[in-house]
Amino acid sequence: MRGTFRVSGNDSNRRLLRGVSFAIACAIAGLVAAQAGESVPGPVPAEVVKIIDGDTIAVKARIWLGQDVETHVRILGIDAPELREPQCDKELKLAEAARDRLAAVVAGGRVTLKDIRSDKYGGRVLAEVDTLSGENVADLMLRSGLVRAYGGGERQPWCTKSQAER
Repeated sequence: MRGTFRVSGNDSNRRLLRGVSFAIACAIAGLVAAQAGESVPGPVPAEVVKIIDGDTIAVKARIWLGQDVETHVRILGIDAPELREPQCDKELKLAEAARDRLAAVVAGGRVTLKDIRSDKYGGRVLAEVDTLSGENVADLMLRSGLVRAYGGGERQPWCTKSQAER
């Protein structure tokens, strides 16, 4: 009977156990849903630790007295070409240019995060990012022509099919 769970006793004990199990499952599902929908309005001041690519930065943010958090932040509203696993040479060149432009935009090292929320992939957050002077980083990157506007959903390829086959 290894790996088998049996409930002994009468039907009322089994119904009670099923009810408790259901309540626990609902509570866990509610917690996961609440975390997925959580957001922090900001502003949260942060220090740029690293440029990951043209639409993602690593930051250290002060969330409380003496409490810093390091996390990756995907900049809300834009999509940059991929540095990791580019589909063609054109995408790699665009990705490097976008990363370098983002580094220039946040060169002061300090940014402000607003409308902070969970990223669909986990492990990072989505946020509106402003420079210390108050300029929106996504808008600056869009004006550079090295990124695209992105509102979620399916991302568009940066390479044509013939470029990707090379």
